[in-house]
Amino acid sequence: MAKRGGFPGGGMPGNIANLMKQAQRMQRQMEEQQKELETKEFTATAGGGAVEVTVTGKREVTKVKLAEEVVDPDDIEMLEDLIVAATNEALRQVEEESGAAMSKLTGGLGSGMPGMF
Repeated sequence: MAKRGGFPGGGMPGNIANLMKQAQRMQRQMEEQQKELETKEFTATAGGGAVEVTVTGKREVTKVKLAEEVVDPDDIEMLEDLIVAATNEALRQVEEESGAAMSKLTGGLGSGMPGMF
């Protein structure tokens, strides 16, 4: 009488072994993509170019450039808003590129699953 369950020879069936290899390959590719992304810089502007912010793929602000005409001691709030807007846009660019890279690797597998990648 044949045993129920298990696999002949006690090993993994070919499809599962292939799936594991593909998952490991995808993991390596994702790590490479992340390292590549971390070396890039993303720059965004606000106020018609009056404020420019540069961030890295690690989401670190590396540069803030202000046009002289935007520095008004009587209107600090506007300058603060422009810096926030430019920073958020640069960070959005990082997220967009990161998502596009992961989607390319996963074939859209992770879309609709927040926090998956």
